[in-house]
Amino acid sequence: MKLIKFVEAIQIARPPAQVFDYTQDYSQRLVWDTFLREAVLLDGATEAGKGVKSWCVSKHGIGLETEYVSFNRPTVAAIKLTRPMGMFSAFAGSWRFEELGPELTHTVFTYSFALRFPLALFGPLVRVVLAANVRGRLQDLKAKLEAQ
Repeated sequence: MKLIKFVEAIQIARPPAQVFDYTQDYSQRLVWDTFLREAVLLDGATEAGKGVKSWCVSKHGIGLETEYVSFNRPTVAAIKLTRPMGMFSAFAGSWRFEELGPELTHTVFTYSFALRFPLALFGPLVRVVLAANVRGRLQDLKAKLEAQ
């Protein structure tokens, strides 16, 4: 299984802790994350953290159950797919938040995935579409946080 990886980044004029907390607050997730139409924590969890599972559904109807494998406030959160679902045989992502100044955060989203056969043939196209969606999500995140 060949993983396809991409990275998108943006600078946000807010401190890393604020950016981290906002992105990991599921009560705020749909406010800024325009790629999703549903985002909930599972198994009674009330906040994100290592070992916590979540269910997210894209605006296209693709749902994924993921589990936090890393949660180090305010620098990194990472998730992995709990089991193959939909078109994905594997999926993982990390969000990194690096302080560039007291009110400036370099925000980096890194994703890797593998598609089930025969969809694997369309991997490069899916990468382009997902990367464009992530760029849009980052721009929306920046706009929401900087407007506060």
